[in-house]
Amino acid sequence: MSSMISTSEKILDVAQSLIVAGGYNAFSYADISDAIGIRKASIHHHFPTKAELVSALVDRYRQQAEQGLKSLQEHSSSPAEQLQSYLNFWQTCIRDASLPFCVCAMLAGEMPILPDEVSSRVRAHFHSLARWLTSVLRAGAEQHLFQLDRPPEDEAQMLMASVHGAMLSARAFNDPELFVAIVNAQTAKLLVADR
Repeated sequence: MSSMISTSEKILDVAQSLIVAGGYNAFSYADISDAIGIRKASIHHHFPTKAELVSALVDRYRQQAEQGLKSLQEHSSSPAEQLQSYLNFWQTCIRDASLPFCVCAMLAGEMPILPDEVSSRVRAHFHSLARWLTSVLRAGAEQHLFQLDRPPEDEAQMLMASVHGAMLSARAFNDPELFVAIVNAQTAKLLVADR
């Protein structure tokens, strides 16, 4: 397999960084063209419309996220360790700015203006993440690792909102440690005291 990154992957990489930096409407094919050094017509060849480009980006992001979550489960049978690994991933990304923001979280803030084909994919990402978090929290409660005050589905939604809200706060205040403080406070509520 070639180690060369395909043009379409380069386009998606640049589009992702532009969306994370400014959102759906903050970039154009001209921005991608300038960043990669190809003509706009070449971008249109790969992705005829911006909606198709961002849809492909969200599909790729969702696939990567699902593979990452599956990998967490394969590397640890402990729901507490799986959850901590998920949180550590974002903590590291935010600290070193390697992936400072979830592209789907950024797009979710723009749902009213997104084309349907993009918004449905963003929504699917959050449904998938919520299912994974629910399964981890349910398993942790069954193993007496987590104490849930609400059904696992509700706790998963609250945790997901905390993680993504913490990303926003860390970005707004330019303080990566704020992410840690917010998320740690939320997860501390889940942990069984005597374990």
